[in-house]
Amino acid sequence: MSTIMSKDQAAQHVASQRIRKNRTWRSLAEDIGKPTAWTIASLQGQHPLPASDAETVGRVLDLDAEVVEALQRQPYRGTRANSLPSDPTIYRFYEALDVYGPAIKEIIHEDFGDGIMSAVNFNLTVERRTHDDGDRVVVTFDGKFLAYQHDV
Repeated sequence: MSTIMSKDQAAQHVASQRIRKNRTWRSLAEDIGKPTAWTIASLQGQHPLPASDAETVGRVLDLDAEVVEALQRQPYRGTRANSLPSDPTIYRFYEALDVYGPAIKEIIHEDFGDGIMSAVNFNLTVERRTHDDGDRVVVTFDGKFLAYQHDV
């Protein structure tokens, strides 16, 4: 009986092949016609890829059928680590949300009412903006507002 490749193992293989094939994340996203951030998250195991997209990535990166299959499976999201990450780039997002999260929540409630921003009906963009003090990283979270339903 053969073992099933995990999504984490597939992600590691994709990362290696991407470098070996000299491909950028953006070029892979273009190959499948999907947003870059979504494509990266998918190839890192956080979303299932549709079969046609998994096959395209498999062909471009010369992936085994086992990897292509793993890319299509439904993930267990949010199960990476239960502690704060030590990677400085990722940690800064935790830090920013720790400082600004309550303010963002208040703005959402004041402007939209009682509800949340969806992370399911959601888009993410990362852009570079030139600035006199040094280039800026512009991260945009674009999620649908979901109102809480109150039974009255």
